Amino acid sequence: MKTVLLFTLIAGAIHAADWPQFRGPTGDGVTTDNDLPLTWSEKENLVWRAELPGPGSSSPVISGNKVFLTCYSGYGMDVKEPGDIKNLKRHALCLDKATGKILWNHEVVTDLPNTPYTGTYITTHGYASSSAVTDGKGVFFFMANAGVFAYSVDGKPVWNVSVGEKAHDWGVGSSPILYGELLIVNAALESNQLMALDRKTGKTVWSATGFPASWNTPTIVKIDGHDELVVNSSGKLRAFDPLSGKELWSCESIKAAELCPSIVAHEGVIFVIGHPGGQSQAVKRGQILWRAQKGSNVGSPVYKDGHLYFVNDSRGAATCLNAVTGEVVYEQPLTQRPKRDRFYATPLLAGDKLYCVGRETGTYVIAAKPQFELLATNVIADDTSITNASPAVSDGRIFLRSNRYAYCFGKP
Repeated sequence: MKTVLLFTLIAGAIHAADWPQFRGPTGDGVTTDNDLPLTWSEKENLVWRAELPGPGSSSPVISGNKVFLTCYSGYGMDVKEPGDIKNLKRHALCLDKATGKILWNHEVVTDLPNTPYTGTYITTHGYASSSAVTDGKGVFFFMANAGVFAYSVDGKPVWNVSVGEKAHDWGVGSSPILYGELLIVNAALESNQLMALDRKTGKTVWSATGFPASWNTPTIVKIDGHDELVVNSSGKLRAFDPLSGKELWSCESIKAAELCPSIVAHEGVIFVIGHPGGQSQAVKRGQILWRAQKGSNVGSPVYKDGHLYFVNDSRGAATCLNAVTGEVVYEQPLTQRPKRDRFYATPLLAGDKLYCVGRETGTYVIAAKPQFELLATNVIADDTSITNASPAVSDGRIFLRSNRYAYCFGKP
């Protein structure tokens, strides 16, 4: 049985054109919408572009005629003179899907300390890196140690709760997911907890501890006919009953200072990638099937037809592995020195195409097959800001965001 995140678990007003969470409706970076544009620019196939209140790395999520994003302001707008960290604001944003107009903007502040810009992390800090999740009626934002915030899709505040007070030097990147009446939050960096909150009230239903260096978004997979909640952490991959929080199994996993990639699964086999140096493994029922010395530190993998695809974040190399054996099928740099780029976004799989978004050099479209083929390179020449977010899809259009703009691309 193919592993999917069932639509029925996200109760509410979700419909086929929605992209309700990080990595889409099935939580694996795959869309069934095959009528997407192959090429675009600031002049071609641009439906709209909207300037944002500030930078951020969260990916767009979509419900009905609304797009939800986060960003931050008040600090760090000028890299050389970032300002006072006490003025940091996080923004929960809603944009009109048809025009890009900002419909509502809630500013979130906290008295708890946040880590200021330091060294090479100036342009990669995760003050607003967690993507929202929506059920079509409510939308939920995880704002690190500022808390979790629930709004109606029309922008009415519903509740907010703290999930921990700690702040990490690099911010936080895990996104919340919905499972039935529960909102699942990986608050490993804030309180060393995986938490299930009542989506109506924000009250904690269950929690589990012990998640070192866990930056990834929890994933629901179907194994032997039942749902398991799978989360990766340094040295250990763990599976839980999503309703009760009971741990079902665990096994050895990749050890690293941070594990950002979410897992992807197919027919009960769970695929894990990570760092350092690039590592990956396949697991079934808690047993390791294979290990390989290829991986990525940030973006997650996608699965198609017996192959695993991802882009190494530091080398910018598109990689294809045999999903049965872990054997390297190809590894091909998308950019070359001196313009070698980093890739923090997760690839989007649309039919026979993979859309891979670089931080500075645009979006590379490659063939989703075990032979490397570059189909297109799409660049917005007048936007030189960083892009860390993964693309979203709705109604034949691609939604992207950079540190400066949100975009909608599609056929005229």
